[in-house]
Amino acid sequence: MNKKRLLVILCLAILLIGCILGIKAFDKEKPSKTSQKKEKSLEATVLSYENKKLKVQDKNHIIYTFNNVDMDFYIGSNIVIEYSGILNKNKELQESKVLNYTTPTILTDENDIPIDFQDNGIFKDYYKLAHDKLLTMSLDEKIAQLLLVRYPDENQQEILKKYQFGGYLFFAKDFKDKTKEEVQNMMNILQEVSKIPILTAVDEEGGTVVRVSSNKKLRSEAFKSPKQLYDEGGLEAIKADTIEKSQLLKSLGINLNLAPVVDVSTNPDDYMYSRSLGQNTEITSQYAKTVIEASKNTGVSYTLKHFPGYGNNKDTHEESNIDNRTYEDIEKNDLPPFKSGINSLAEAVLVSHNIVNSIDKDNPASLSASVHNLLRNELGFTGIIMTDDLDMGAVKSIDNATVKALLAGNDLVITTDYESSFKSIKEAITNNMLSEELINKLAFRVIAWKYYKGLLFELHK
Repeated sequence: MNKKRLLVILCLAILLIGCILGIKAFDKEKPSKTSQKKEKSLEATVLSYENKKLKVQDKNHIIYTFNNVDMDFYIGSNIVIEYSGILNKNKELQESKVLNYTTPTILTDENDIPIDFQDNGIFKDYYKLAHDKLLTMSLDEKIAQLLLVRYPDENQQEILKKYQFGGYLFFAKDFKDKTKEEVQNMMNILQEVSKIPILTAVDEEGGTVVRVSSNKKLRSEAFKSPKQLYDEGGLEAIKADTIEKSQLLKSLGINLNLAPVVDVSTNPDDYMYSRSLGQNTEITSQYAKTVIEASKNTGVSYTLKHFPGYGNNKDTHEESNIDNRTYEDIEKNDLPPFKSGINSLAEAVLVSHNIVNSIDKDNPASLSASVHNLLRNELGFTGIIMTDDLDMGAVKSIDNATVKALLAGNDLVITTDYESSFKSIKEAITNNMLSEELINKLAFRVIAWKYYKGLLFELHK
């Protein structure tokens, strides 16, 4: 073989090897059909479908809304969506386009926990018990579990016996002039008429908001504000106060405190300043961690509020407020205390009624799926999300606020007008605005929480 022919063969061999290596490199960089399909498909439950707007929720409780979807959907059904574009898990409204969907065939026994109920959440060890309990309940009882109701002025036991609410929320006037024994008796009677033990909740923040310790028969003096405690003794004083507060509440039959306020406020002119720690983001984050950790194993659950951070906004008890801060500002200054509390196994978060323009300019935070997505996705929260009271001025005039709250991602709705809230949910189910499947899912999580808290036992009536 001459040199020229040998050179040609060698060149051809090199070229062939190069082609093979190039093809392999290309295949390595190019996503496989499987990965492409995974990136462009979404397993979710249909929450609502109206005017070509499709709202769904995935197994991690993230809510997505797609526009211009001209297809037929059954509210409450589980589907696999094929879409184009990229999903934004921190927002509700998506730019992606729905291309098609399928309804997977899932063969399960009625006693099995639905797949979309399951996550790696804080209450996961109690899912089996919660689901078994759910199977024994009527639709009305499931709906009632989603309502944390302002304690009525009269007929409290009869109302609770009729509706079987998730819980009652008490204010200072409900404890006025009562002795410890009288409060204990009040709580015991309420629990006796409840098929499922109720949440008994107060706002015992300390300082200007003291529902229980404002009564000198229950405590010789009101609990100090977080700011005063911190100024006097730092985080050790906060820890000791949380333990003492929990012991008092527990002894009275109260099992849920709507505190601490972990809003960052350092300006004395802010509405929330007197109720906050009054310190910067870093110290407020340590405060959140300290309170949640100190509250564990006391029998009283604590609630981080007011997500996503109150900032310098006005009082929402009377009117709506618009928060014009940038998302970067909120992310840097306001979210860390919530993240710190969540990492310390906070069980509940309360959402404010402020309209946060940088997250959702169209809805109060309490009714915004984008705000709830941020809490679930960015902060990884798997516990109970609740609204602030829907009878506050900022949201009272909004039509169907209770239904909108559930569709936004809340598990619990705080309400004074329980009859309207209950009726609106029932009507929404009848009108196919809400699915019974969603009610089941939310009630399931509330019940799992009650097992986690030790309120509910397998042999409870």
